Amino acid sequence: MTGRIVHGGGITAAARLYGRRPEDWLDLSTGINPNPVPLPDIPVSAWHRLPDQYLVERAREAARGYYRSGDILPLPVPGTQSVIQLLPRLAPASSAAILSPTYGEYARAFMLAGLPVRKIAEIGDLPHEQSLVVVVNPNNPDGRLLPVDRLRELHDRQREHGGVLVVDEAFGDMEPEGSLAPHASSMPNLIIFRSFGKFFGLAGLRLGFVIAEASILARFEDWLGPWAVSGPALSLAASLMDGDTTAICNRILDRRAALDAVLHRAKLNIVGGTGLFALVADERASDIYSYLCHHHILVRKFDYAPNWLRFGLAPDEEGDRRLAGVLENYSI
Repeated sequence: MTGRIVHGGGITAAARLYGRRPEDWLDLSTGINPNPVPLPDIPVSAWHRLPDQYLVERAREAARGYYRSGDILPLPVPGTQSVIQLLPRLAPASSAAILSPTYGEYARAFMLAGLPVRKIAEIGDLPHEQSLVVVVNPNNPDGRLLPVDRLRELHDRQREHGGVLVVDEAFGDMEPEGSLAPHASSMPNLIIFRSFGKFFGLAGLRLGFVIAEASILARFEDWLGPWAVSGPALSLAASLMDGDTTAICNRILDRRAALDAVLHRAKLNIVGGTGLFALVADERASDIYSYLCHHHILVRKFDYAPNWLRFGLAPDEEGDRRLAGVLENYSI
């Protein structure tokens, strides 16, 4: 059995190990907008009734406009994790290649299904005639962003032998020019996963979208079953995706700039990231991680890259000062 992956956000476990209440910690371990957007009104009927077709269609139309997916109406799903676990059904008794290192649940889902997994470091090393190829773009945790043309070439290569290209754009909201969604109508062997909660700061809503040609979306919809996404989630998605997100983007950019300033002052080497997190490489990473935990600040460490730490965004200037003060006093 493949072991469970340790993700960011384990604030309760950290508090049990290092003390203090979870609410006393500064949680920088996730790639989630630390400033949740103001919630629009949700009709009482969205809570009272099962999600009806009107709510689903309204959310899909809003997602089509937000992602610029043309003829494709994105399918709402209860978080992209739910559909990652369904991917092995697309290629039973086959194998998958994953551009790595990246989000670990892809490899785990395939391995739990008994499928061989090839982890490939460079896109040029991807084997031919692979049934499934997974690329996270922008990548988690290093922020690598492959150009659209390169991914289109990879899709066409997959299409030649009936293979599928899966592109996870969970962190794509801040990089709209790098998204394949506007090209998806002409890419029938493409599946795009989009996260809703990271950018809007509403990860607890458990909502994502799948962009693909109609027959693929129909299979996911059948596998998930009826009423997979709650009415309140659909209502929120429709309202927020129809709105102006400029202020959200600007706030994230401001928070990321503040984080970079803190890390540079601490002489930590930023080697990658996205608008929602920064990746640091340092040979002292394990000691820095423990030191921060003893001061009730949680960041993300990696078992496969012991010199890496991922820093998420602090919600405000007070959080910046708290992190800066602890790092300033760090010594080994």
